[in-house]
Amino acid sequence: MNARMMMKIAATALLMVAGVIHAQADTALLNEARVQTKQLAQQLQKTLKRSMQADGPVAAISVCNIEAPQIAAGLSTGDWQVGRTALKIRNPANAADDWEVAVMQSFSEQLSAGVDPKTMEASKQEGDNFYYMKAIATGPVCLACHGENIAQPLAEKLDQLYPQDQARGFRQGQLRGAFTLIKTLK
Repeated sequence: MNARMMMKIAATALLMVAGVIHAQADTALLNEARVQTKQLAQQLQKTLKRSMQADGPVAAISVCNIEAPQIAAGLSTGDWQVGRTALKIRNPANAADDWEVAVMQSFSEQLSAGVDPKTMEASKQEGDNFYYMKAIATGPVCLACHGENIAQPLAEKLDQLYPQDQARGFRQGQLRGAFTLIKTLK
């Protein structure tokens, strides 16, 4: 074997090893993102459910208004920033960027094609950041405040807290939004 051939084999082997390491890093980042997403979803659901049972849906809107951002901030520790976004937002602070809009449009198309929203996720690495999104489908509990027929006291409270609210008119199973995460890579 000549020196040139040996160099090619060594370079190919090096690229293969680098590819495996990259795949392992991607898998590790995806797993971390999935854990963060699960924690956010569980804490939000637990807080909202507890408030609805204790004080009713009108009071739960205020809890969601105040506590949801606090929960996201509490989980945004270390290198992670966690939150939620949607195509039809309630809170302007949760507005989607261009990539998030494109991902949610893709999620909507997949949902229309019969894909289970529980399996919908997207990620990318750009510069020193890893980005991750996970679809949120509209569940039965969501309809009280996000559905087509919102009770008058709830609608009034929503109007008071969110004068530019777009997050209404959903039906069960539609894409409600997405969890969105960013990790700063060292």
